[in-house]
Amino acid sequence: MLDLYNKTLSHSPNMQEQWFLLDASKITLGKLATLTSILLRGKLDLYYTPGVNNGNYVIIINANQIQVTGNKKAKKLYWRHSGRPGGLTLETFNELLDKKPERIIEKAVKGMLPKNSLGRAYFRRLKVYKDATHPFTEKNIEILKV
Repeated sequence: MLDLYNKTLSHSPNMQEQWFLLDASKITLGKLATLTSILLRGKLDLYYTPGVNNGNYVIIINANQIQVTGNKKAKKLYWRHSGRPGGLTLETFNELLDKKPERIIEKAVKGMLPKNSLGRAYFRRLKVYKDATHPFTEKNIEILKV
């Protein structure tokens, strides 16, 4: 008889990649970032291995309709630095939402991924779009209702 309880499950290199679609207009920023990082890392998969990139992709649409709670729209700050003297740029949530709403979600998700080469590989599998159109129509995409 086959003893299934003494077998170690591991990731196979020829496993099928999964694509997930999330709508940012129906969820707050923190919950969206948490769910996205879990999906990118593959923590819900049967063959989850911490040190292996399992091949999940996440597409986020309607980034310009992202919601935050409290007074974060006026007080939350995003900063970046060019590396040059005096190159600090500060923007509020509302300013960044008008210019590049994709960057808000990308920064939130990137902060929840591992800070190593595997985290960078996970981040490359994240696709964020500010409206409801995306170029991945031929893929077998699973639409997640949140």
